Amino acid sequence: MPVMNLTTTHKIIIAAALLFSVTGALAAKLFYQPPAKAEAIYSQALEDEKNGDFANAYYLFGKVKQGSILKPPALFHQAQNAAKLDDTKSVQKVYKILYEGYPAHKLGIKAKYLYAIEIIDSNPAQAKKYFEWLVQEYPDTECAIASEYFLGLLIADKYKDKPIPVSERTDAENHFRTYLEKAPAGRWGMNAVNNWLAMSENINPDDKLLMARTYYLFADYENADKILSALEPQESWALNAMNLFALGDPLKARSVTETGLSDYAKYVDHKDVYDAIDKYFAATGYGLSVVNRLLTYANDKGQDYLWYLKCSAIPAAEKEACYIAFYNKYPTGQYSAEILAGLFFEKIKKGDYDSAQKIGKDYLMKFPRTNSAPLVLFWLGKIAQRQDNYKDYNHYYNLVISKYPDSYYAYRAYLNLHHLDTPIVSRQLKEVPVEFPYKNKDTLIVKLGELKDYDLISEFTDDEFIKSWVSYKKRDFTKSTIEARVAMDKLEEKPDRHDLRWRLVYPLVYYETVKMYANENNAPLMQSILREESYFNPNARSVTDARGLMQLMPDTAREVAQRYGIPLVSPDDLYNPVTNVRLGSQYYLFLKGMLDGRDISSIAAYNGGIGSVQRWKSNLNYQDTDEFVEQIPYQETQLYVKKVFRSYWNYVRIYGD
Repeated sequence: MPVMNLTTTHKIIIAAALLFSVTGALAAKLFYQPPAKAEAIYSQALEDEKNGDFANAYYLFGKVKQGSILKPPALFHQAQNAAKLDDTKSVQKVYKILYEGYPAHKLGIKAKYLYAIEIIDSNPAQAKKYFEWLVQEYPDTECAIASEYFLGLLIADKYKDKPIPVSERTDAENHFRTYLEKAPAGRWGMNAVNNWLAMSENINPDDKLLMARTYYLFADYENADKILSALEPQESWALNAMNLFALGDPLKARSVTETGLSDYAKYVDHKDVYDAIDKYFAATGYGLSVVNRLLTYANDKGQDYLWYLKCSAIPAAEKEACYIAFYNKYPTGQYSAEILAGLFFEKIKKGDYDSAQKIGKDYLMKFPRTNSAPLVLFWLGKIAQRQDNYKDYNHYYNLVISKYPDSYYAYRAYLNLHHLDTPIVSRQLKEVPVEFPYKNKDTLIVKLGELKDYDLISEFTDDEFIKSWVSYKKRDFTKSTIEARVAMDKLEEKPDRHDLRWRLVYPLVYYETVKMYANENNAPLMQSILREESYFNPNARSVTDARGLMQLMPDTAREVAQRYGIPLVSPDDLYNPVTNVRLGSQYYLFLKGMLDGRDISSIAAYNGGIGSVQRWKSNLNYQDTDEFVEQIPYQETQLYVKKVFRSYWNYVRIYGD
């Protein structure tokens, strides 16, 4: 066999190949880990952390290798466990590894912020650089907002025992001010106020008002009062009134509110004026006489709100005149859309369809995306239907369904469009689970969800639907449903009914129990009552002592239990989901039997009482169900009917065939 002579070049190539092979194998050993093994290690580490074995949890999280998507969260957990072991050196070391190794990862950014806090005493200059970097690069994040506080604190601490130069004091004040403006009730709010007060003697009135607001939001009403009582009333009166109500001094608070509305309303933000008015009503009781009293004082901001409340409270015969007077006075005000919609419906009640159509079209031109737009679209369709104008009613009904698909008026439009006499569209729902709310899944978030590391997910996502999903997975159904509802309400264009986010807004929680006892009640409708009454909180209790999922009053529950032989030992039994749903469903059946089997009347009676509904049906002047609902005198009951049937419609829309 011939011997091959290797040149120097060949030797170098072979040596390089061998080196690459060795380093590649070493790199694979250091960085690669089968996903199943990484997940098993991570899961066990989570379990140890949960059980308080922080040392072993720290060790196991460190065994997750760098090539795994779980490495950044594993590092974050390591730092948290080191903190629980009071191992400051390891905390700093791990945070540094995390932000240097994963600088663009949200956990890396958070780690840099937390590392800066860790070294604020030992290396304030470095901490300052990191806080400034966060403010510069990620200005709207929670970390950046909190960094403003720490930047102010660094200056305050630097001059704690010596005079502070004017320029430095100005910088510190700017940081504290920015923090309080962006997060007046934030974690560091009280610290920011107290450090600012300790650092500066001459603080301008605007900044003192900012401090007083933070004291108020933290329920430190006495310190808020000390600041507010020393300020001129022009810009402080509304907050001062609210704080006085909170302190239990209603007489003085009412006086401050009345004087403020009369003399200083123009100096205060609209929201503060409205909040002060609401606190006034909460202390004195809401009624037409109280509204009229405040109107004698109001001559600027707040006057439109009070006029709106007056039009809502006056007798039906006077409403049209009130609406016209309001709209002429405030044609573009905050409540003008609601008032114009009210005037629109007054014309419909009187059968003046020509005027109603003119007002309705004018409304849609001026206020196309307001809360009352679905009502106006629906009733324009209803007028056209009454006039046998197929083209127009088809147009308006389809418009409300397409633009506001999840609204009560989309539901009513669907019924009228298809000439359905019953409010029950479907009695069957396809039971499918709540899933991660996006089809294009974030691999890491889904993986952490599978591992039940829910708290960490919340550390690095701002998506409200994902936060709702996390709450759902933690079985906090009330929080989850509210979070998803708020997030969906923010979307101007609603997604398709098959979108997974809808399941978070309208989850089928306790539905197995509902189906067990709904009988002919219709399970989707009972499910809707659960959602609107308690948001699936079995321990819910109202100020009137209504309890549990379906918010039953103990006396009502006792009567139903005795009548139908359902066990009920004490009112606390109503916190049991099965007992509550069984009694609530039976009570609804009773109401329905007393009201000729009519579901809308029964839903109204569930909230407003059967006697009230029978009286309304006798006294109100209405042509059909739609007019009856719009004229229910109790605002709470009218809204309740609309909310329950909105929920019903959405359950059928999302889960129905």
